[in-house]
Amino acid sequence: MTTTLDTAAAASTRSGRRHLLSVADLDHAQIRTILDTAAEMHGVQQREVKKLPTLRGRTVVNLFFEDSTRTRSSFELAGKWLSADVINISGKGSSTSKGESLRDTVLTVAAMGVDALVIRHSASGAAHQVSQWVDAHVINAGDGTHEHPTQALLDAYTMERRLGSLEGRHVAIVGDLTHSRVVRSNLLCLRTLGARVTLVAPPTLMPAGIGSWAATDGFELSNDLDAVLPTADAVMMLRVQRERMSGGFFPTAREYTVGYGLTRDRLNALMAANPDAVICHPGPMNRGLEIAADAADGAQSLILDQVSAGVAVRMSVLYHLLAGEEGQQ
Repeated sequence: MTTTLDTAAAASTRSGRRHLLSVADLDHAQIRTILDTAAEMHGVQQREVKKLPTLRGRTVVNLFFEDSTRTRSSFELAGKWLSADVINISGKGSSTSKGESLRDTVLTVAAMGVDALVIRHSASGAAHQVSQWVDAHVINAGDGTHEHPTQALLDAYTMERRLGSLEGRHVAIVGDLTHSRVVRSNLLCLRTLGARVTLVAPPTLMPAGIGSWAATDGFELSNDLDAVLPTADAVMMLRVQRERMSGGFFPTAREYTVGYGLTRDRLNALMAANPDAVICHPGPMNRGLEIAADAADGAQSLILDQVSAGVAVRMSVLYHLLAGEEGQQ
């Protein structure tokens, strides 16, 4: 199988190395290749022995400067199931906690001869900057409020498995848009796959300049969740990121839930309008705030499917970046 993850942006490469820094680096054919390969990788999870020899001899370092359960664990499993050697380094356990700069930390790790760096950092643009410093492949596992490309890929993969092609499907992304890196990657991915996307949030959680972006790229904006739900094929609820907030973005948690939470009543209205509609959430969830337990745990929920898909999609990304690398340089 030949890889198609060569990025369109020259800034995403160094010494011929390929990276995954943004969904914007991928065209429709490249996204389709990743998702199709993920479908093959998904079968590994059903095996008694979950192991492929594909990346034997490769070393992948998960360098996480922010807390994570789903992303870091799934990248670790993805690497190990492809037979790579995987090392986890957290910000709290690294020399950055002693005052070392990000540059010195990643150069130190890269000097050990690693093949790929999976990096999560609180600063937007950190992954791109790291890709300029090292010869290893760099995968953006979330940078500030900028992007989270593998999350968008696994979200699309999960929705496709239930809904089929996303061409013409209506996806509503609801919640804290201002502080979300997921929404940016999902917009790029879903629009590339032909989906109709509506972003729903209170005015205080709409990012600055989103109106001009919507006009240019052809997605919709709304402050009225109840008006959007009846036509939605998929509803993606975003976590209210209170740890990133300073100031009052909404009066109280209760008022946010009343206006923008996927409550039991809204779930019933959604199912009445479209019984085949699905619900997604990138996690972690604030149950009772942006999503009710009925919505999170019901038959229409794809939340655990997203977790399972995360391993398959990240296996696919690692495969396309690392497998057969020598023959392409």
